[in-house]
Amino acid sequence: MIDIRKLKELVRLMVANDLSEIDLRDSEEQVTIHRPTASAVPQVTQAPVAPPPVAAPAAAPAPATAASAPPAPAAAPEADDTAGLVPIQSPMVGTFYSAASPDADPFAKVGDTVSAGDVVCLVEAMKIFNEIKAESGGTIQKILVSNGDPVEFGQDIFLIKPA
Repeated sequence: MIDIRKLKELVRLMVANDLSEIDLRDSEEQVTIHRPTASAVPQVTQAPVAPPPVAAPAAAPAPATAASAPPAPAAAPEADDTAGLVPIQSPMVGTFYSAASPDADPFAKVGDTVSAGDVVCLVEAMKIFNEIKAESGGTIQKILVSNGDPVEFGQDIFLIKPA
């Protein structure tokens, strides 16, 4: 059985040295830890942007009709919906919790104003609850995950409008 303290130390070393993978083996045990690299994160966040251009070519064969013109303006508000908003991202893989306990009020709700350093949620990883803090001040515009949802490293969990 792998010692959890050793595993936690390996994860700390990975983060401290910006490693994407560790593979350790000896006669009794083998441990391989893999995490996404920082360069992989933008690819994940850009993936949702790709479908709207695909939808536009699908509408392109129909421009001969007047009905095709209205869908193009309808797609523009979706892009403007998040324009100017700054994401708060999960720094780790884990489970998102909006409050410290099921009976407690959430740390942040849509419309709340937060300052840099304010706790906005918890992410539980390996039975440790990690406080996630706002990196900049502003107003919470969107909460992108629900309580108890799994989150990935680099995943947007909040969108804030900078102050």
